[in-house]
Amino acid sequence: MIETDNEQIEIYGAREHNLKNIDVMIPRNKLVVITGLSGSGKSSLAFDTIYAEGQRRYIESFSAYARQFLGSLERPDVDKINGLSPVISIEQKTTNKNPRSTVGTITEIYDFMRLLFARAADAYSYVTNERMVKYTDEEILNLILNNFKDKKISLLAPVVKGRKGHYRELFEQLLKQGFTKVRVDGDILELNSKIKIDRYKTHDIEIVIDRLEANEASRQRLSQSMNTAMRHGKGTMMVMNNDTSTVRFFSRNLMCPTSGISYDDPAPNIFSFNSPYGACPRCNGLGTVSEVDIDKIIPDKKLSIKKGAIIPLGEYKDNWIFRQVEAIGEKYDFKLETPVSDISDDALNVILYGSNEVFKVKDNNGSGFSLSFEGVVNFIVRQNSDEEKSKSMEQWIQNFMNKVQCPKCNGSRLKQESLFFRVAEKNIYELACMDIQTLQSWFSAVDKKLNKKQLVIATEVLKEIRTRIDFLLGVGLDYLTLDRSTRSLSGGEAQRIRLATQIGSALVGVLYILDEPSIGLHQRDNRKLIAALKNLRDSGNSVIVVEHDKDMIVAADHVIDIGPGAGIHGGKIIGEGNFSKSKSGFKIPANSNSSTIDYITGKKQIEVPSKRRKGNGKTLTLKNATGNNLKNVTVDFPLGKFICITGVSGSGKSSLINETLYPVLSNHFYHSIMRPLAYKSIDGIKNIDKVIAIDQSPIGRTPRSNPATYTGVFSDIRNLFAQLPEAQIRGYKPGRFSFNVAGGRCETCMGGGVRTIEMNFLPDVFVHCETCNGKKYNRETLEVRYKGKSIYDVLNMDIDTAVEFFENIPSIVGKIRTLKNVGLGYITLGQSSVTLSGGEAQRIKLASELSKRDTGNTFYILDEPTTGLHFEDIRVLLLALNSLVDKGNTVVVIEHNLDIIKVADHIIDLGPEGGERGGQILCEGTPEQVAKAKNSFTAEFLKEELA
Repeated sequence: MIETDNEQIEIYGAREHNLKNIDVMIPRNKLVVITGLSGSGKSSLAFDTIYAEGQRRYIESFSAYARQFLGSLERPDVDKINGLSPVISIEQKTTNKNPRSTVGTITEIYDFMRLLFARAADAYSYVTNERMVKYTDEEILNLILNNFKDKKISLLAPVVKGRKGHYRELFEQLLKQGFTKVRVDGDILELNSKIKIDRYKTHDIEIVIDRLEANEASRQRLSQSMNTAMRHGKGTMMVMNNDTSTVRFFSRNLMCPTSGISYDDPAPNIFSFNSPYGACPRCNGLGTVSEVDIDKIIPDKKLSIKKGAIIPLGEYKDNWIFRQVEAIGEKYDFKLETPVSDISDDALNVILYGSNEVFKVKDNNGSGFSLSFEGVVNFIVRQNSDEEKSKSMEQWIQNFMNKVQCPKCNGSRLKQESLFFRVAEKNIYELACMDIQTLQSWFSAVDKKLNKKQLVIATEVLKEIRTRIDFLLGVGLDYLTLDRSTRSLSGGEAQRIRLATQIGSALVGVLYILDEPSIGLHQRDNRKLIAALKNLRDSGNSVIVVEHDKDMIVAADHVIDIGPGAGIHGGKIIGEGNFSKSKSGFKIPANSNSSTIDYITGKKQIEVPSKRRKGNGKTLTLKNATGNNLKNVTVDFPLGKFICITGVSGSGKSSLINETLYPVLSNHFYHSIMRPLAYKSIDGIKNIDKVIAIDQSPIGRTPRSNPATYTGVFSDIRNLFAQLPEAQIRGYKPGRFSFNVAGGRCETCMGGGVRTIEMNFLPDVFVHCETCNGKKYNRETLEVRYKGKSIYDVLNMDIDTAVEFFENIPSIVGKIRTLKNVGLGYITLGQSSVTLSGGEAQRIKLASELSKRDTGNTFYILDEPTTGLHFEDIRVLLLALNSLVDKGNTVVVIEHNLDIIKVADHIIDLGPEGGERGGQILCEGTPEQVAKAKNSFTAEFLKEELA
């Protein structure tokens, strides 16, 4: 029997992906960082070996019956792993894209708040804003006897409230039940078969249950009549003073004493926008509705209808719809050739919104029909409300729609009644709109505003809420609000929320594996994150972090450096130890060279340029931006420079660039359907000729897309294979070498190389196709070879090898070399896009742009391009970005990484804090100028870096 050391996790013979049969010992109950170049094998060790084996062992512990539904997970390519604890992985890619998912729902804070409001909130009337009251039957009886003592009263049961109709059937039914009188719109009427009321007016109808004098002698009769009234009025009744005709409401439910409206007893689901009991009926709890945008229907009013001014109609065709528009033109005196700007408002109104007027429409025979016109907008709205519309129709409709705030709930997602329950004068939506920092202050002081009964009920719930809020603050997320959609979170933010949830679960003896949690974090917040990870470690857990951040590496108890290169050139342990005690604590094996230690010790560094670029003297100016948390910001972007947008997390960088500037430029150059956040104007747009945003979204969402298809080089490779003698003898065209069309591909897996097994309630599982053995093509296609390699072999080549392989074919090597130049020499041409990290996807897009001819007037926007990049990769990325700026283009980068910030020509720093306490420009200028600023956190860290 093998003795295992409980103090460490022992991994022997790890060969997953590019790992070179490595043995590694990872200390338990420590903060361990795995670092190395991008693509060197960090994730292969952490996720594909350690996590995959932990997950496999967990599923193996299930009964055979349960496993038949789960399937068995493949064992990672490793000889042995000892000392493995239960594993929890916290990755970047696990954000929920459901529009109903918010920060509040995934942290469970909103669920506890719903419980708090259901049990401890005060209800108010949405009609009069008075406090709602609720009585028992005994209390109602005593109130009537006290308030109407010795007065003649009528007990009424409300059955119709504010609805139209003649209610003949209701009156007949009441007659059969033995009632003799009803009160209709304030007048008492005798019930008989001839009673008539106007069916087109709204009515209030009450049954007169009993008429009596209120005193102790009539208590018994009053009690029985009251029960009858409550039964017919569904828990609500009215008492009318016969002398003055004044009415008072009573209810077993929560009720407004003046207007008589009542609410059901509150339950947690009436505060949930994901439940039909709580969701706003207009937007179904989404907070937004779709409405038609006239500017998208007629983007250019200088054009005529014949030339296609009305986009849904398109250019003129001899069809029925254009004949109808011609008929409207005859009546309103315009022709199809008239520019839309010259057509009268009345005529345009008829074309867009239709009319009940009858127009004479001619057909081909010269005779015609008289009919009204539905209107373009009305047609789109009708099609949009059709539940059975096709996917293509839905996409067509979306081209003319905008998402706008729901006018009924004003974006709160909840129905009216839910917003009139308050705790300490705040409703649940007002709390969900506060940022976490403000919310913490509110919850710390709320005890003093609650009465004794509320305090007893709320104590435990408040404790849970405060604990969870503290965990979010601990990972630097003080600027988020609970109503923020998870779709809008960055990978780093989503990961830190999951981290906060895990800290909250207070598990012990667990192995946590995190994938770059520092993404999107300012240096100031990075310290909080490191403290949170140490807190997790000190609770008795082991924490493994795949990370490139210098602060995190230095703070770790143990560092494992994988390299020396990327892809096939990596996969070895080239250094182990720690930097926290002393630099000498890090051991490097003989014949190894660690670029990580070179950068940390300062032997290598990214040089600060000796002089900054002056730019081309022109500027692009965005004026008075007020979207999200921006405080009426006006900002100048000097063109022909490398510009860096900085600031703490949540300070408004993405609001300014991604949600205001980029949509404005995109709409101008490409007539896109993006809606910018609020701003006044933009000047200097004539100084640039196009805008390109290079973000971290995947280059494709299916295993079929890959770097070769995205950059367009695969078409050139297929053309090359089609020109080979063997292909020409067989009559193969370029399509034969595509794995997306029938002919050359394997038909079992349809060219996917994998078969998808649907797992019902679990994510789909992909397994190798048994027919082609994962090669995507059939045998005949693979027999055509170039330099001894089939099309499948070419797709399996890494970029470095492909550059040499195609060196004599300029059209192919030009595109592939740009991938190598941005540091992606280790990925393969056919690597599935779903396996690429956000940083890799972004660099593939950058390479695709670099391979195109540019005009020297392009405006590039990149959002945190250093995500997933090692110090050495950042140096390579900077070479690519600087080459774009050197050609005269402008590059704008949103970034926290000081290596990028210090080499910029111009910095725009936002702050001072995140959320509502941010959104202002603190300072701008060269890094040297910004470093002197007094009130900026960025300046503080930049000063150290430049020194």
